Order: sequence, then structure tokens, then C-alpha cells
Amino acid sequence: MTNKIDDVIVELIKDLKKEYHSDFSGIYLFGLFLDGKMHEDEDIELVAIFNKEQSKEQREKIWRIIGKIEEDFDVFIDLHPHTVQSLKKEEELFEEVSEEGIFFNAELF
Repeated sequence: MTNKIDDVIVELIKDLKKEYHSDFSGIYLFGLFLDGKMHEDEDIELVAIFNKEQSKEQREKIWRIIGKIEEDFDVFIDLHPHTVQSLKKEEELFEEVSEEGIFFNAELF
């Protein structure tokens, strides 16, 4: 992974952990950026795992955090907020994330 992707993920985890504390478990990186290279004009694909469903207000906070990070790092982020249960219901996404994704545990940050 490039340093920029690492920096984006670390910043996002810290911000989500600060806002959601123990309700936030971590982030999966999946998709194109798994090869460790920057891909101009492509989204960094992430799944954020929460311990409970997020309300509309909580999701709006997530999007504000994403917007700030996108601006600060000049990247595009495609974030899918889920619980483990809701992720499993999206079979195609679950399969891709569980087979190829890299999990960043929030407890380690």
C-alpha cells in the first residue's frame, strides 16, 4: 500500500473511533487499491464495521468525516457503513470483502 492510502485509513479510523468509540470495530480495504498503488480518479473502497446500525444522524456524521478526509488528502472514498450482519446480507460485497479485503482493527489505533 502507498503511504497516502495508509494515511487515509489511519485518519479515518481515528476519526470514526473518536466519534463512535466502541460502536466502531474497524475498516476493510477492498477493490482496486489492494495492489498498493494510487489510481487517479478512482475511489478508495472501504467497508466500515459498526457494532450496531447507524441512525440517519449518525450516517450524516460519517459522511462529514469522509468529506473532510477526501478534501484533506485529495482522494475519493467509497465507504459502506455496515454491521457484520448487514454486510452478510449483501452477498456480493460480503464475498469480495471477506475473500480479498484487508481488515484494519480499530482497537489497534
